[in-house]
Amino acid sequence: MSTTPIRVLIADDEPLVRSGLAVILSAEPDIEVVGEAESGARAVALARDLTPDVVLTDVRMPALDGIQAARRILDTVVPAPRVVVITTFENDDSVHDALLAGAAGFLLKRSRPEAIVQAVRLAAFGDTLMFPDSVRDLALRHRRGTTPFPHPLSDREQEVLRLMAAGLGNAEIARTLFLGAETVKTHVANILTKLAARNRTHAVVIAYRSGFVTP
Repeated sequence: MSTTPIRVLIADDEPLVRSGLAVILSAEPDIEVVGEAESGARAVALARDLTPDVVLTDVRMPALDGIQAARRILDTVVPAPRVVVITTFENDDSVHDALLAGAAGFLLKRSRPEAIVQAVRLAAFGDTLMFPDSVRDLALRHRRGTTPFPHPLSDREQEVLRLMAAGLGNAEIARTLFLGAETVKTHVANILTKLAARNRTHAVVIAYRSGFVTP
């Protein structure tokens, strides 16, 4: 694990939520809260200025909501941070839209502090799917028939994608398929390119929506 702290930007229009998250995360030696934003527009501006590793953003904010903010951040900030949306309800349609927009995952506002910290760490390192069961349930709720992949995956890439959907990280996939870690990273990168996915969560949502991965 890197010795450099994970730099986090928090965006929420409720001051108590922002301060609560900041207190929880700042207590961790490997996490640094670098900024707080009260709106989506402010989150975009701060993300450009501060280039955080992870952005936690409320999915519902006035004017520019968390989904629009996520899209702008992912499209304009270099290097792009990992975006995790915060929501009150797990089955919120907006969360599904956020994952399709490229969010790396989502958190419930009622999550326990340790779950919030874990989510930030998983998002920062990006090689493990956050809360795979929740991602699966959300994607399946919004499935509309089948949608073919834009580019065919090789047999090995299909195996890797199924294991990604099961929540396995790169190291676990490597052990399961008896592959080298770098080989798995290459397969994951190829999958993201072929599916035009921003990250592994986006790829898994596409896989469930297409019918390629089933419960």
